[in-house]
Amino acid sequence: QVHIVESGGGLVQPGGSLRLSCVVTGFTSDYHTIGWFRQAPGKEREGISCFSSSDGVRRVADFVQDRFTISTGNNNNAIFLQMNNLKPGDTAVYYCAARDSWGPCLTTAAPYDYWGQGTQVTVSS
Repeated sequence: QVHIVESGGGLVQPGGSLRLSCVVTGFTSDYHTIGWFRQAPGKEREGISCFSSSDGVRRVADFVQDRFTISTGNNNNAIFLQMNNLKPGDTAVYYCAARDSWGPCLTTAAPYDYWGQGTQVTVSS
């Protein structure tokens, strides 16, 4: 059973930084994809970043790539989202998602089979 543990959310002032962690256990496939998404109140869920062990690709969405970076760890079973220069518009619940099969790095929600509970990020002075 795939299990996702997210951590690192919190309250930060504009211009501050946070590092979100997503650790996934229970993969049964030799390949997998892990992604970060966020959803603000009243808005659609949007993809932020992803990593695929199928081809080693890492991707960060264009609208945050000047401020957010991703890295991997734990034999590629964990991804870390470093968020710098945070803005009030980044306020949202951030979700980690995983796909337990071969596939490309995608920031659309449909390919992902497993979702974490979410971690709240609030950017406010």
